[in-house]
Amino acid sequence: MAKPVQQLDRVVIRFAGDSGDGMQLAGDQFTSETAVFGNDLSTLPNFPAEIRAPAGTLPGVSSFQLHFADHEITTPGDAPDVLVAMNPAALKANLPDLPVGRDIIVNTDEFGARNLAKVGYATNPLDGDSLDSWRVHKVPLTSMTIEALAGTGLGKKDAARARNMFALGLLSWMYHRPTDGTLRFLEKKFAKLPQVAAANIAAFRAGWNYGETTESFAVSYEVKPAPMRPGVYRNISGNLALSYGLIAASRQSGLPLFLGAYPITPASDILHELSKHKGFGVRTFQAEDEIAGIGAALGAAFGGALAVTTTSGPGIALKSETIGLAVSLELPLVICDIQRGGPSTGLPTKTEQTDLLQVMFGRNGEAPVPIVAPQSPGDCFDAAIEAARIALTYRTPVFLLSDGYLANGSEPWSIPDLDGLPELAPDFAVATDRPFLPYERDPATLARPWAIPGTAGLEHRIGGLEKADETGEISYDPANHDLMVRLRQSKVDRIAQSIPPLLVDDPSGAAGVLVLGWGSTHGVIDAACHRVRRRGVPVAQVHLRHLNPFPSDLGDLLHRYDRVVLPELNLGQLALLLRACYLVDVVSINQVNGMPFRAADLEEALWHVLQGAGT
Repeated sequence: MAKPVQQLDRVVIRFAGDSGDGMQLAGDQFTSETAVFGNDLSTLPNFPAEIRAPAGTLPGVSSFQLHFADHEITTPGDAPDVLVAMNPAALKANLPDLPVGRDIIVNTDEFGARNLAKVGYATNPLDGDSLDSWRVHKVPLTSMTIEALAGTGLGKKDAARARNMFALGLLSWMYHRPTDGTLRFLEKKFAKLPQVAAANIAAFRAGWNYGETTESFAVSYEVKPAPMRPGVYRNISGNLALSYGLIAASRQSGLPLFLGAYPITPASDILHELSKHKGFGVRTFQAEDEIAGIGAALGAAFGGALAVTTTSGPGIALKSETIGLAVSLELPLVICDIQRGGPSTGLPTKTEQTDLLQVMFGRNGEAPVPIVAPQSPGDCFDAAIEAARIALTYRTPVFLLSDGYLANGSEPWSIPDLDGLPELAPDFAVATDRPFLPYERDPATLARPWAIPGTAGLEHRIGGLEKADETGEISYDPANHDLMVRLRQSKVDRIAQSIPPLLVDDPSGAAGVLVLGWGSTHGVIDAACHRVRRRGVPVAQVHLRHLNPFPSDLGDLLHRYDRVVLPELNLGQLALLLRACYLVDVVSINQVNGMPFRAADLEEALWHVLQGAGT
């Protein structure tokens, strides 16, 4: 008999296991098939910082959470509906997040005395009544995988590694996910190891068949595709979208793309991705350190390339002197800071928004740098093009301020119409009958000329010493230094003239409270505001992409509302700037635990503020 199918409008699934259990791979592939199916989705990978934490321990737990629905969603979900726990550590680490009554699929083979002791279980939780509040499905994933692969020629140890594919097959059956893409993925991934490819495919099919035939799962579930605007979609992560945005900016400007970078979590994927695209004129240089990476990028900018360097907070500290040099030279340079938890090495695989003040002010002297922040994984594409536009137009280094949640998270992305992308003319200087003045300024943008080295008639000197206005000669004149400092600041201020007006989401038109955000908090702020409105209280919402300079209409907007509430994954860095710039008493909601806000938590925090309870 065919098993009944239950319709759901949304599901949150979390795969959890040891860092060597392939949870990220299983989650990624489930996400890909979900995107193909047409659901809206949002993901939250979460993994340890150690390359190989002790197996079976709490610090070694890796998880991947996926929220998918038949309607538009903006967050990876507050709590899982289904937890796949591959060992005791995964169960213990994630059980506090699982609401009662939800499903746990647990790999019983790993609940031996040794693994239980590693995480402090005195007795096996599967044997007592401690899990009675949840629906527990006890599945011997490891032994069933080994049994399914008995004829492949693999040893038990190698066969057991495919248990993540068994789990993926089971979940794919439960939620009616397509399978063809997964089978093609496995064939391609292990093309040079056909025996391993065949084993993983067999394990995946065994998991599917187990769900189809076992009495442990009496019901399967279906989440219908979400309505979306017509177009061609793909699943995309923030770092991948950022990479594609940089390539698009290179093509639109006609400039070769050069990346000078040193590997650092969570920015390394940008280096890995761009290194694959030599066919688009991309050159990647993996430097020996952060300083060399940005130095090479700045040299490429001097040579006429679209120059980029990527890093995270610790790397920004090392790059700060060269960023100041780029400000002085007034050359275009895109600096991608993929923020992570700090200070120092901090939480390399976790997310925060704690670098804002660093990128705003973290250089000696008056060295203003524009800042652009994407709001979602797909938006990293557009933010990269915008950062390149500002850099090329105004001859300045520009910060693109992403974070670990955006970098590793993914969502459906509508592939843009290439004809709709902005043109990014580099507008190089050309020789004329007049003497070349390397610091003569464009009246509209205050940008200085960009002269390609070796061009006859455009000979000039650059360096870190202060330059004389227009001529570019070294100058120690106090009045000239004052002028140049003010000109560089005015140039950044003028960028505000090219920033479009802010879009305010205020359905009622009568809100007295404005909820402001920036960066990766957009989705959860949107969800929390919708929940508050459903409770009968109107609130307005606006999100900032440009953090330096601020949009021209921001001040007037802030003063239109009785209260301004600002959630940030820091201790109030943007709030500090807004209070100083606009004399607005911003109410901060702050979190610095290395994880994104949960919509329910932010809803309650907003509700607390709306009831007049203050910060």
